[in-house]
Amino acid sequence: MTIRKDTSVRASLSVYSPIMPGARLIKELEIGSFATSPFVREWPETLRVVSWNVNRGLQLSGVIDFLQSSSADLILLQETDVNARRTRHRNIPREVAQALRLNYIFGREFEELAQGTEASPAYHGQTTLSRLPLSNPRILRFREQSTFWRPRWFVPPLQSFQRRLGGRIALICDITLQSRTLVLYNLHLESRGNDELRTGQLSEMLTEIRKNPAETPILVAGDFNFDLSRGPAPALIAGMRLDNRFASFGGRRTVPNHAKPAAIDWILTRGALSASDPEIHESVTASDHYPLSLELRLLSPQ
Repeated sequence: MTIRKDTSVRASLSVYSPIMPGARLIKELEIGSFATSPFVREWPETLRVVSWNVNRGLQLSGVIDFLQSSSADLILLQETDVNARRTRHRNIPREVAQALRLNYIFGREFEELAQGTEASPAYHGQTTLSRLPLSNPRILRFREQSTFWRPRWFVPPLQSFQRRLGGRIALICDITLQSRTLVLYNLHLESRGNDELRTGQLSEMLTEIRKNPAETPILVAGDFNFDLSRGPAPALIAGMRLDNRFASFGGRRTVPNHAKPAAIDWILTRGALSASDPEIHESVTASDHYPLSLELRLLSPQ
């Protein structure tokens, strides 16, 4: 990825794939850079990571303020809008990248039918941003999906009904420096349906992770929409040797407005990585989720 030294963006819209039977094809990836620092050639001693469901970017100034203050090297965002009415037709991934002077990749989860038009469609999905060069972007679109969002003849095309084309995804990309690759999984599991559906989607992602050698550094972060410390999830995670530094938080909520504690946002690591200083930023009010952060350090290969 070429890093620009001006304020313009290098972006590409590419990679077409079928979404659901009868659905239109959508472009899946937007890739760009606003980074102005010299090209990074070495791994830093530590990487500060933030993962956050930003609720479409409805409070964009607050989102950017926190991310700037966090001094994060790597940011994984869920629920970012592109050209949606509710966010004033802004490209949220691009604006965040521009404000923070970062490389970015946006993966399109849904076309939001009531938020745009056929001539000017609106999209929604995950965004991964970094000071380090991002490469090899790809989409894992889960086979198991809820049918809740599909347009139906008897459902009015109103914003409140959120009719969509698409399906939940994991946005995957790499950071490769000094012949070492860190693989990033930015995911959003289904909010509708039950934990069985979400467990199925989690299992699909774990199957994808198994394709990597055991020592490969891997970061998995996002909105899982269920508690990974309960049910079958802990055994699945342990079986993949994924480290969950937030498991010790005892079910502390990551979404502030639920009547009961809801721990649904997580950051997991695997391979030659050391994770420390996990934190849930409960003072941040720019979304209906709290941001999560931790520090990463790459370990020497065994």
